[in-house]
Amino acid sequence: MIFRKTDIEGVKVMEPKVFGDKRGYFFECFSQREFDLAAGRHVDFVQDNQAMSASKGVLRGLHFQKGEFAQAKLVRVIKGAVMDVAVDLRKGSPTFGKYVSVILSGKNKLMFFIPRHFAHGYLVLEDNTIFTYKCDNYYAPEAEGGLIWNDPDIAVDWPGTGGDPILSEKDKIWPTLQESVNL
Repeated sequence: MIFRKTDIEGVKVMEPKVFGDKRGYFFECFSQREFDLAAGRHVDFVQDNQAMSASKGVLRGLHFQKGEFAQAKLVRVIKGAVMDVAVDLRKGSPTFGKYVSVILSGKNKLMFFIPRHFAHGYLVLEDNTIFTYKCDNYYAPEAEGGLIWNDPDIAVDWPGTGGDPILSEKDKIWPTLQESVNL
């Protein structure tokens, strides 16, 4: 596994070693030992989630869990493609409010590690995309939070949406980072 740093401390892109032949391919998509070495600490993942988005243009996020329910995530795409985004919500961080993004796809097999205290979202780039992720803390509805996808201060460049992505009702009404309190 190759681990690459990003412009934000703690956020990493991981590229697995893929072994392919005429039958198809094989790769190890997670090794606790390798992950811990690359992360420089132990992360216990306790929950796996999977989402399917039927059409490109679906935008999910920017979501996070507050306080003691904060979650680190290891995300990847099984089929299709997304532009995945992590926004730094760590107060006092030199990159607070900044984001980093990566294209994840079933073809490139990249994975994205997002530490606790980040907002996370993704834009679906292909129809019938299957997205999966591991979390190091259980989902707690009472701790759910989010930021509006088009916050001008964060200024994520969501390609191909024309400013009109397909959103859930909840994702249409999240506050901006400046409006948020008690992240």
